[in-house]
This record gives sequence, structure tokens and C-alpha cells, in this order.
Amino acid sequence: MLTDAAAVTLRPMLTADAEQVLSIYQAGLDTGQASFETTAPTWDRFDATRLPDHRHVAVTAGEVVGWVAASPASTRPVYAGVVEHSVYVAPTARGRGVGRRLLAALIDSTQAAGIWTVQTSIFPENTASLALHAACGFRTLGVRERIARHHGRWRDTVLLERRSPTIA
Repeated sequence: MLTDAAAVTLRPMLTADAEQVLSIYQAGLDTGQASFETTAPTWDRFDATRLPDHRHVAVTAGEVVGWVAASPASTRPVYAGVVEHSVYVAPTARGRGVGRRLLAALIDSTQAAGIWTVQTSIFPENTASLALHAACGFRTLGVRERIARHHGRWRDTVLLERRSPTIA
């Protein structure tokens, strides 16, 4: 069990991390509070839909304990500087600063690449994720009410974004 976020190393996500990344993803999905998805994708699908330069993992004692990744918000060229992201932390590492470090790494990599907006949608009940994003400079744009059905019921999402303070 992870006891100290300082013992965690961040590095780019590798294909060799696939099994652990998808396992952490599935653990998050199993909470019912992480995504409308209910089953983690195959690695091929995950790999094909995430930007290679904006995928990071948190590792301790050789074990992946969290990940963050970004996807294009749109295929239209005018939105090349806008990405959507996900951040997932293993149940044994939650509440220890791992998510904050991962999100900071994503912000650094997107800033360096000239990306001006990082956005996400979070279920309002996922208060830990909302607090994490607020602490990392995300602002709430609004609530998308009854945006989709999840496990047979309508769910809202909170739409958040972080705008680059330096990219004009």
C-alpha cells in the first residue's frame, strides 16, 4: 500500500503498463462515479484514442498506481489546442496526492505543446475529483443536466476547464 506520494515516480505511459493502467481504469469504472463507461477498453482502443505525448503514470515499487491521459476534444483543426482528459488512481493510492501530481504533469505537458484548454466532465457526486481539479486551477463552466443515462438512470456532469495562463 502506498503511504507517501513522494515515493511515487511519474513517467510517460508505456505499452508495458497496459494491464495495470486498464485495471486501475476498471476499478474506477466499478465505483459508478468515474465515467459513463462501464468496461475499460482494450489496450488497442485506449492507445488509439489518447495522445501519446500526454499520457503519464505514477509508479511506486514497480507498480503503476495511477495514470492521466488526454484525447483530442475534436478532430477539427481549429480545436487542436483543446483536449479532454481522464485521471485515475488505484484504490490503494487514493487520497495521497497521486492524482494531483499526475494532473500537474498533464498540465505541464499540454502547456509545453501549446495546448490552451484542458477540459473534463465529472459526475457531481465525485467530490474528490471535483476538489482535485479545483486545486489544480480548473473552473466550473456549468452542469450538464441529464446528459446521458448510466446504469438505467439519468446523470448530470459538471463541465470543467483549465485555460492556459500563458498561451494566447
